[in-house]
Amino acid sequence: MGNSYPAGGFGNRGAGNMGGGMNADGIWQAMEQFRARFEKKVGTRMGRGDVRAAVLALLAERPMHGYQIIHEIEERSGGSWKPSPGSVYPTLQLLNDEGLISAEESNGRKTYALTEAGRVEAARAGASEPWGASGTGSEGGDRDFAALPKAGFELAQAAAQVGRTGTPEQVKQAVAELEDARRRLYSILAQD
Repeated sequence: MGNSYPAGGFGNRGAGNMGGGMNADGIWQAMEQFRARFEKKVGTRMGRGDVRAAVLALLAERPMHGYQIIHEIEERSGGSWKPSPGSVYPTLQLLNDEGLISAEESNGRKTYALTEAGRVEAARAGASEPWGASGTGSEGGDRDFAALPKAGFELAQAAAQVGRTGTPEQVKQAVAELEDARRRLYSILAQD
């Protein structure tokens, strides 16, 4: 994360200085940089093949309508990937045109299901789950990259709150806790 923070640290910038050279403005700036660096926006763009593979994988489990597909992908990716209707519905139409899915309309809503050819295609694709490929989904393996930035951001928010409202003793205690947490995080990497 080289050069992520202002040169010379956060410095002593007047009111709000929390001791140790860091003030509330500096914490908010660091927190915003951290959030911007790691936060994935809703609608994160994935490749066309990813939407197709996700639709096939989900429909292999059960018939669904388009909104359910979008919601399931978002849920399984831990919120890091929410495909837009503009990518899901054309994919559904294409799969229908290819004879891989069929659509049944009920109560004004189309429900999609795999055809026999679609089941063969889904099986051929294997257990590929695009929402877990990057390790962001709850079923995506041991590396939960979506949870780490969220936890770090929440920690930074708590630190900023202590900086704004805490007593000098509370700020000193919070700084010690954060320094200890930083050392423990590095020790996790050292275990490999």
